[in-house]
Amino acid sequence: MTARVFVLLGTKKGAFILESDERRTGWSLKGPFCETWPMNHVIADPVSGTIYAGGGNEWFGPAVWKSTDLGTTWTHSSEGLAYQAGEEAIKSVWSLAPRNGRLYAGVQPAGLFSSDDGGASWSHVAGLRAHPTAPNWQPGGAGLILHSIVPHPDDADQIWIGISSAGVFYTADGGQTWAPRNTGTRCDYLPEAERYPEFGQCVHCIVIAPNHPSRLYQQNHCGMYRSDDGGQHWESIESGLPSSFGFPAVTHPRDPSTLFLVPLNGDIAGRYVPDGKAAVYRTRDGGTEWQAMRTGLPQQNAFFGVLRQAMAADRLEPAGIYAGTNTGTLFASADEGETWTDIAHHLPPILSVETLVL
Repeated sequence: MTARVFVLLGTKKGAFILESDERRTGWSLKGPFCETWPMNHVIADPVSGTIYAGGGNEWFGPAVWKSTDLGTTWTHSSEGLAYQAGEEAIKSVWSLAPRNGRLYAGVQPAGLFSSDDGGASWSHVAGLRAHPTAPNWQPGGAGLILHSIVPHPDDADQIWIGISSAGVFYTADGGQTWAPRNTGTRCDYLPEAERYPEFGQCVHCIVIAPNHPSRLYQQNHCGMYRSDDGGQHWESIESGLPSSFGFPAVTHPRDPSTLFLVPLNGDIAGRYVPDGKAAVYRTRDGGTEWQAMRTGLPQQNAFFGVLRQAMAADRLEPAGIYAGTNTGTLFASADEGETWTDIAHHLPPILSVETLVL
């Protein structure tokens, strides 16, 4: 049976869906959906095929949209997406993650919620904001956001989350208690004697390696890192990259040592691809060596960035890799980064990219 491949986009003006077959040579585009609300993260449950879109802002409020028919119709709910009276109001949903029938949502200001009824209602995972470090969490450039949710593939009680600018936290008991997991990650913006604190790092993205659940990769404001012990210790793998700064990291669907990045030129130098020449960097050995993949990508006058959730892989063989820019172009590779083409352009700024294969 021919596979149907979907690329799901969250943008500043709603959700979009691209579809192709397993050859991935021609694409159709649908959208915008979700009444053009800002959509920070659009995902699909790989088991049910249900699509969820999380977003909102101070004007609309937070909500999670849902489609059970591949985008034809949508509903949305914000029931339970609120802190207790007197606490700061939730501005938007920033990240989503499904896990064995449960759906998690990360929000701004940083907190974690869960739903056991497909996003119709939500419960606060209160243990995270009860952590003793929480009163001292500081916002990153986009605010105090929980943008990375990484459930363990085999143990529903284990979850890693990333908060800008509080760092990585881990729970082994389903969210009742949490521990910082930041040893070895730098804070270059602090005095030299304080550059490796327990918490306060500006983590940009964390992902888990396939078939190796103790291996995590982290793109940080201050470096690129790998952990082989579930985040208890991190080691730098930025040697060979043009910059220590970037946002997304994407693992190969099967190989735990293959990772894809889009480095940018720095936090105060424009935050675009270095020298205006686009490249996706790939490692095949867990970050010891990196290769710049450029074929088909613009090599002059390219001043775009790729945001923290705007890159993804599909599960086909060879794996497809997709990167969306903040200037509204979606680049795709059907050969694991060897060659690239733009499959959508003139879209609103792309905030997230995810895939679904049916």
